[in-house]
Formats: sequence, structure tokens, C-alpha cells
Amino acid sequence: MDVANLSDAVASLATNPNLKSASQQALAKSNSKLDMEAFLKIMAASMSNPSFSGDSSSGGASGATDYVSQLAQFSVLQELTDLETTIAQSAAIQQQQQAFALMGKKVMLNDGQGSTIEGTVSGVQFSKGYAKLMVNGQAYSMGNLIQVGDAK
Repeated sequence: MDVANLSDAVASLATNPNLKSASQQALAKSNSKLDMEAFLKIMAASMSNPSFSGDSSSGGASGATDYVSQLAQFSVLQELTDLETTIAQSAAIQQQQQAFALMGKKVMLNDGQGSTIEGTVSGVQFSKGYAKLMVNGQAYSMGNLIQVGDAK
């Protein structure tokens, strides 16, 4: 495998829709996605129309601090969602690089049914952005790897 193909494989991860987190997929499916701009509009409208019921949580002095607290929480939630996506993409890239490094190596794998398989890694497949090792004509997850040695 040459460097150009490896670079193309790694670059494709950045746009791979299968690597989105569950929370991002749920937000993407929702037609009512709330972003920071919408939140600020709602907050401004609520602050300009205080409640007449005397409920301090929906208007008044303590209501303003409640809104600032909610804004900070919303901002942290957005950043955590972005971080989750970045970590998932980094893990997939790292796993792909590790799989490429195993090409031609002798490995021992768990077959998922209590037996072990030995063979040489002849190729790498990708499923949803994650690498699978081709050994003896079968694809195995990197999580099934038990031992790695030099091919002889």
C-alpha cells in the first residue's frame, strides 16, 4: 500500500458520516435542532418579556443569572459533543494506521466462538470507518487480535 492511498483513506474519515456520534445523529435527524443563535434569541425574548406572576425564575434579577447559567451549560454541551466527534475520528484513524502496520505480519486472533486463528494479515477492510484484518480469507475485528509476530 502506498502513501497516497493511506492519505486518501485517512482523509476520508473526516467526512465519513458513519463516524458521527449517537447524539449528533439524533440532532441531525431532528428538524428542531437548537443551536447557539436560536438559544440566544429565546433568552433575549424571555428577558424582554418578564413574567407578571412574580416567579423569579422566569424574569427579574435572579432570572438573568439563570439565563447566563443556562447559556454556559449549553455552550459546554456543544463543546462536549464536538469533542466526542473528534475523539471518535481520532480513534478510527489510529486504528486504521495500526491495521496498515500489521500488513504481512503473522497474527493470532480470537474467532469469536472460543477458538483461535493463526495466519498472516493479507489485507485490511473498512466497515463504518473502522479497520478489519483479513486473515485466511476472513475479516476479523482489531478487537479480536491476541498476538502479533513477524511473518517467517
